[in-house]
Amino acid sequence: MTKFDTLLVANRGEIACRVMRTARAMGLRTIAVYSDADANARHVREADEAVRLGPAAARESYLNVAAVIEAAQRTGAGAIHPGYGFLSENGAFVEALDQAGIVFVGPPASAIAAMGDKSAAKARMAHAGVPLVPGYHGDDQDDALLKAEADKIGYPVLLKASAGGGGKGMRVVESNAGFQAALDGCRRESQAAFGDQRMLIEKYLTQPRHVEVQVFCDAHGNGVYLFERDCSVQRRHQKVLEEAPAPGMTAELRRDMGEAAVRAAQEIGYVGAGTVEFLLDFSSSSSQERDGAFFFMEMNTRLQVEHPVTEMITGQDLVEWQLRVAMGEPLPLAQDELTITGHSFEARLYAEDPEQDFLPATGTLTRFAMDLEGAGLDPQRVRLDSGVESGDVVSMHYDPMLAKLIVHGSDRDQALATLNRALAALDVQGVVTNRAFLQRLATHPGFKNAELDTRFIERHEATLFAPRRYSIEEYAGAALIGLNQLARECESDSPWDRHDGFRLNAPHTIRIALCDPAHAQDPDDSEAVVVVEGRRERGTDTTWHLAIGGDTLTASLQHLEGDAVAVTLNGHRRRLQARRDGHVVVMVDPRGEARLFWRRIDAIDHGHHEAESTLTAPMHGTVVALLVEPGQRVEKGMPLMVMEAMKMEHTMTAPADGHVENFHFQGGDTVGQGDVLLEFAADESPQA
Repeated sequence: MTKFDTLLVANRGEIACRVMRTARAMGLRTIAVYSDADANARHVREADEAVRLGPAAARESYLNVAAVIEAAQRTGAGAIHPGYGFLSENGAFVEALDQAGIVFVGPPASAIAAMGDKSAAKARMAHAGVPLVPGYHGDDQDDALLKAEADKIGYPVLLKASAGGGGKGMRVVESNAGFQAALDGCRRESQAAFGDQRMLIEKYLTQPRHVEVQVFCDAHGNGVYLFERDCSVQRRHQKVLEEAPAPGMTAELRRDMGEAAVRAAQEIGYVGAGTVEFLLDFSSSSSQERDGAFFFMEMNTRLQVEHPVTEMITGQDLVEWQLRVAMGEPLPLAQDELTITGHSFEARLYAEDPEQDFLPATGTLTRFAMDLEGAGLDPQRVRLDSGVESGDVVSMHYDPMLAKLIVHGSDRDQALATLNRALAALDVQGVVTNRAFLQRLATHPGFKNAELDTRFIERHEATLFAPRRYSIEEYAGAALIGLNQLARECESDSPWDRHDGFRLNAPHTIRIALCDPAHAQDPDDSEAVVVVEGRRERGTDTTWHLAIGGDTLTASLQHLEGDAVAVTLNGHRRRLQARRDGHVVVMVDPRGEARLFWRRIDAIDHGHHEAESTLTAPMHGTVVALLVEPGQRVEKGMPLMVMEAMKMEHTMTAPADGHVENFHFQGGDTVGQGDVLLEFAADESPQA
């Protein structure tokens, strides 16, 4: 038994806060570490003590093994919890902790090494009788050989970084022609993320489900599985929505996958929490033997991002299990003592813009809150694991995940309904997020019917990203919110200074145009005009009379708590979250999010300025590669340069036919959001 009373969490953000929450409940003193970019971060504020590691760059702070160990020694920390990412699967770090006499809350270095090299891991799994996907896992990394192996396996194939994880260094290759470009891109990403360019190749199953099993082993030879999670809904091989248990699982399939996962863990002498990931194939229903077949993908030798859904259905605190096992205690429960209760979902909230190809976003969170009581949600069934609060800055230096929203229900339908209400109650301002996209996913008929596979988002792209059609109620609600803002801005008693449609001896009249923000610079036929034909004030209540097309509405707006409002239209009252971001009105309820660009058309109109195509940096990041030469003629859409930000590559393309006159940055340079990257000259249009 190796007891410790002080725990250092070698991580940041949501997972650091989550680990410290359990550690404090167990009576442990908690130590945070931070980079210069995180000096005022939430995990630093919540820890008993905090130690600076170094500059913002992860390699100089959170990945600095010597600095982390020195911080533990300075503060008397007897153990280090790595969270996920950073040093969580670094065998050299574990060995250094062993030498320093510090407990690592995780598996031994030998187990990390066994699974860290994916090629070698495949051989170990075959020995343990765990099913494998056909592929190439060899040491020979010659380009021609890799291409020949891909040809032999048959397209599509999946290129994966041998030392990778989290979707980094991973791409689907659809044909022989695209193999080399995909290989080059994967190697760049893998080298940047893991310092390792080795690749493996697997047959890409066209409609598999991604189902993983939570395993736990102790140092006394015990091993159990805490059932499975379905993580099929992904983008760029990164999980977006997870749930437990996996829909459609039979008791027999659950047992077979669980026992295979425990065999995988025990094959490598595993200790602690781990996740064995499988591809589950339900597509081969013509063959009874293959229907429901599963294949080993990889093992994550750490706690997973999505572990809360397992906690929700089992009632177990997996971090507490980790800490007790690290102290040398046996597993708290045996396999036959573990049961599943209800259903759980987790939605990952990212600072990113789904409408701009999920471009990562930075900035200051002016508001970050969730009104559970106002939304009628049970705090026992809704959990928000976050590493941020209102006022925090979202940095360019790290993963853009802000929080995880986890819900529980008695069954899948109830849990999904709770998820939708909770997403609507989540109020995030100041930074663009994927919250509205998560709502579209959670309300999609295919997802509601559990028609899941790893290409779900790709298959339903047309509906998930379809142009929004707005209802009369949404147009009226947006008009009301804009009108309310106008009324608030009228501070003068003089009628000459008012901007709310006041007219002497006549009803207030205002004409408002509303359209999708994407069309704000060039409104199309979808623009709606709301005519405000009158206003009546009674005490603190204001009633407006609206005309939208052929419909007339009597409307009022009542402010509730925070950003919650009640909109009443012809006697029908609806509660929603509402705010204005400049000229954009944002309205959210359990049915989804509506965003409408709001402008008056009865006042002086200075006109719309045509959006100028500029090649500016969409985020803070680093230039990875310049793909063309100055003066070289290019066609519209042709890749010009590659940026790296938040651990992902982003390709800048030509906005039109033309040529690059010059680049303002070179490979390796750091750029800021909005920096002009290059001078581009478009071809002149032919004269009529």
